[in-house]
Amino acid sequence: MARDDWLIGGERRGAAAERIYAAATDLIVREGLDAFDIDTLAARVHCSRATIYRYAGGKAQIRDAVLLRLAARIVDSVRAAVQDLSGTERVVQAITVAIEHIRSDPIRQMMAGLSAGRDLTELPSSPVLARLAADLTDITDADPYAAQWIVRVVMSLAVWPIGDNDVERQVVERFVAPAFTR
Repeated sequence: MARDDWLIGGERRGAAAERIYAAATDLIVREGLDAFDIDTLAARVHCSRATIYRYAGGKAQIRDAVLLRLAARIVDSVRAAVQDLSGTERVVQAITVAIEHIRSDPIRQMMAGLSAGRDLTELPSSPVLARLAADLTDITDADPYAAQWIVRVVMSLAVWPIGDNDVERQVVERFVAPAFTR
């Protein structure tokens, strides 16, 4: 197969992006964000770097698209769990439900990379995750660091669990919730 004909027929842009994002998701889940690069992705989908950039963007855009894909099921579950809640009760519930789902979802494999020594410094500073955290906890945009802190709390507890869900919830209620008292 020639590099230029790797995608034939149909709606080219959507199909190309889907193929690239699917391969990127697989690479990131298997290898972690720190090992992800455009050359490896291009080789995986049998196209050029230029094709990757044309249809899916650069590393940051692909990372954010993959994070959204991986987070979709978790976000839906958290939204359902917090829909009638507000204030600190919403924050605590959003965090605990997110942690529960991260531990049982394919994203867990990627998160496990943290405890294996992978450098995932990009993950907690992702604007996509910060927007999701702000939306799900209903925190204000007046404090840009609050959402990033929530992402870091969730990541920390997902990777290094306390071991008892009730104790973990109490820790979140005692140490995290007070930061969001209005």
